[in-house]
Amino acid sequence: MDVPETRYARSDGIDIAYQSFGTGDVTLVAVPPIVSNIELIWEDAPAARYLQRLSSFVRLIHFDKRGTGMSERSIGNPTLEERIDDLRAVMDAEGVERAYIGGLSEGGIMAAYFAATHPDRAIGLILNDTFARLTRTDGYEIGPIDEVFDETMEAWAAAWGTPDTLTLGMFAPSRVGDADYLRWLNRFERTTVTPGGLRAMMQLNRELDIRAVLPIISVPTLVIHRVGDLAVPVEHGRYLAEHIPNARYVELPGIDHLPWVGEFQADLDEIEEFITGHRHETDTDRILATVLFTDIVQSTERASELGDRKWRMVLDALDDVVARRLERYRGRLVKSTGDGHLALFDGPARAVHCAKELCTAAKSMGLQLRAGVHTGEVEVRGDDVGGIGVHIGARVSALAGASEVLVSRTVTDLVAGSGIEFADRGEHDLKGVSGRWQLYAVAR
Repeated sequence: MDVPETRYARSDGIDIAYQSFGTGDVTLVAVPPIVSNIELIWEDAPAARYLQRLSSFVRLIHFDKRGTGMSERSIGNPTLEERIDDLRAVMDAEGVERAYIGGLSEGGIMAAYFAATHPDRAIGLILNDTFARLTRTDGYEIGPIDEVFDETMEAWAAAWGTPDTLTLGMFAPSRVGDADYLRWLNRFERTTVTPGGLRAMMQLNRELDIRAVLPIISVPTLVIHRVGDLAVPVEHGRYLAEHIPNARYVELPGIDHLPWVGEFQADLDEIEEFITGHRHETDTDRILATVLFTDIVQSTERASELGDRKWRMVLDALDDVVARRLERYRGRLVKSTGDGHLALFDGPARAVHCAKELCTAAKSMGLQLRAGVHTGEVEVRGDDVGGIGVHIGARVSALAGASEVLVSRTVTDLVAGSGIEFADRGEHDLKGVSGRWQLYAVAR
């Protein structure tokens, strides 16, 4: 899908950047979180897939709020009312009289307020990982106290746009350790707002409180929240659902705040059913398969040493090596993660042999790979894969050392008699996976 054209709506003398795309019979206006950049977001593959799936059943309009991204940024500290005017201006610019209004995180406050004050223009309301207010107060024992909030926000602003950013750990913890994603995220931050702008916006958001608005919302409402959300704890979502009349509440597994990070199909299924009355029929097959994850050890440091051009050449050469080894061992490349790869095999022994050869080949190139192999149930959706088997494989890989192939107990059981030798690495907790997992290293 090509990146949609960016247009501008005029709102009280301010230019608001927006994009309109999709083929649905109804329109969904998506209000972004605290910061956004509607053009740069398309460079993140999972986010692009999320937007593509969403726009397959609705006409989707998303925009950058005033003060962020492609919209006018030199406008001081906008009020909630001014932001609501911007939402209305975007709808007017596209000739949309009525639409579903969706809000993510802080954008949910705008969406809820708009739905309550303009029910004639809101068909329904969708709140995704959002809140009624950010900090604790009398009658609202959710969120941090003011002192903790101030300390966190100052640390966040101080590291904004740098490799030490707090955004990754708060908003997309499952992408921690992905060096390419971190580089993109830092660039995304710098193109959305300055550190000073972030401070000002968060101070305003700290003051916002729409608890009194919730009982007045009369349009059909869907509240979705991930149980392990680290940025906005699930108690915020439960409060919204309890205080919005007849709201439908759905809790989903996951630790990421951004809905397109991690497994997002269930999120989109709920939204599609809420809007269209039915769920998308996906070509999903559940199969037993072996997943192989690899990534380059200390890739950030190597990239810094070599520079962008030489580092790109190294990655291209590694891609060629991976392609040849996968062909030899009947593996299928699912996707490249920038400095790593995810591949699928129909046999664990072939996956282990492939992983060993990749580590050896990388070493001859002056690189060190870590690899993880797991066999389990995998959901195949077209060219992509998902499910708990993929999640476990990623966690196993993250625990591997330099030039080490780490496997789960399932793999060792299935390759018995193959001659592959293993060293016991003990039991481990795998983040986001229940129980303790016995892991083994392939003998070198």
